[in-house]
Amino acid sequence: MTRSRPALERVCVCVPTYNEVGNVEMIVRRLRAAVPTADVLVLDDNSPDGTGEVADRLAADDPQVHVLHRAGKQGLGPAYLAGFRWARERGYDAVVEIDADGSHQPEQLPSLLAAAADADVVIGSRWVPGGSVHNWPAHRRALSVGANTYARFALGIPVRDATAGFRVYRLSALGEMDTDAVASQGYCFQVDLTLRALDRGLTVVEVPVAFVEREVGTSKMDDSIVREAAVRVGVWGVQRRSRQLRERLGRVGRSTGWHHLEEDL
Repeated sequence: MTRSRPALERVCVCVPTYNEVGNVEMIVRRLRAAVPTADVLVLDDNSPDGTGEVADRLAADDPQVHVLHRAGKQGLGPAYLAGFRWARERGYDAVVEIDADGSHQPEQLPSLLAAAADADVVIGSRWVPGGSVHNWPAHRRALSVGANTYARFALGIPVRDATAGFRVYRLSALGEMDTDAVASQGYCFQVDLTLRALDRGLTVVEVPVAFVEREVGTSKMDDSIVREAAVRVGVWGVQRRSRQLRERLGRVGRSTGWHHLEEDL
């Protein structure tokens, strides 16, 4: 049975920032040009370089730009969760995740939104046919490919770019995913939400995108983010495989009459 999905009339693009003073105006202007009907929400974690002040100026000049100032640097996951709550409270139909540094190209967002007509979650994927990565050093490419291969096999999921941060979520889908229970901080936040969507039978599709390494500022990736992802994905994999094994044994038991064993004893 085909799931009915209403048109996405109100879209909120969430842009988390920390020390992105050289990028925030560029990304907001590109987003407004690429999808003029969408609103933009800058989620600034009290950037000491003045990113929040630049965002405030942009919001003062454009009623479709908004700023949510947060107390300090708390991680990517909490920033997006705050954005999701903000959008839900204001009746948006969908939210978009996008990096502030230009690595996710706003000009490709219309193709993700088009795919959301028949999906609950859309991932802008680097690692499906047609996807690509530009200007990345070999070690970053290897880390991303390795992390996604690890997630795919540890969790038994079909998604090829589970760590991707360029996404569209229907708010109705997020409502089914119990996002208030999400504790992931860094990039494994993306794996966490992917797994939650799949486990709830939601439709997740991947759209190929061209990822371009940032030209201004520095990456927020560090060893603690990698460690968090490795540990959490490993734990989720063990839990998921154990649950699947129990379910299979239960089905076998019901088909062979093992469920009467306790009564017989």
